[in-house]
Amino acid sequence: MSNRTPGRADEPPMGKVMQPITLTNSYDEENVGRGHLRAEQVHSIEIEALVDTGATMLVLPSDAVSRLGLLVAGYRRVRYADGRTAEVPWVSGVGIKILGRETVTNALVEAAGTTPLLGQIPLEELDLLVDPKSRELRVNPASPDAPLLDILSAA
Repeated sequence: MSNRTPGRADEPPMGKVMQPITLTNSYDEENVGRGHLRAEQVHSIEIEALVDTGATMLVLPSDAVSRLGLLVAGYRRVRYADGRTAEVPWVSGVGIKILGRETVTNALVEAAGTTPLLGQIPLEELDLLVDPKSRELRVNPASPDAPLLDILSAA
C-alpha cells in the first residue's frame, strides 16, 4: 500500500505508473570498451519516467538528452493524445536500465522539463509488465531471469 496521501500534487493520476530509470549514452559505453574513454566519462542520468503503454517509444525531455550528450539523428512525425501531429527530433544510443534489465533504444525528444515517457517498445524489449492495481512496473514472472522476446520464424 502506498504511503502517499490521495490527491497530492506529487502523486501520478489514478492508474499511472512512475518508474525510476537509469539512462546512459551507449556510444560512450562503446568507447570505454574500445579504450577511448574512461568509465567515469560515460554520460549517465537517473530520472523518473511515466510508464505509458499508449506511447510507442521512449520520450525524453531535451534537457535530459543534452545531459546524456546525445545528438539529434533526425525527425519523426508523431501523433499526440489530443490528435494533433508534429515533427519532433529523435536520438539513438539511449541505454536504459530498469529492474536489473538493460537495452539500447531510440528516443523521441520533447521540450525541456516535460515528463519522460517509457513507451511500449522498450517495455516489450525489456519484457516488463505494468500492474495497474499496485501502480508498479514488474519483471515478467514467466521470464524472471532475463527478457524473453518473441520472434516469428522466417521458414
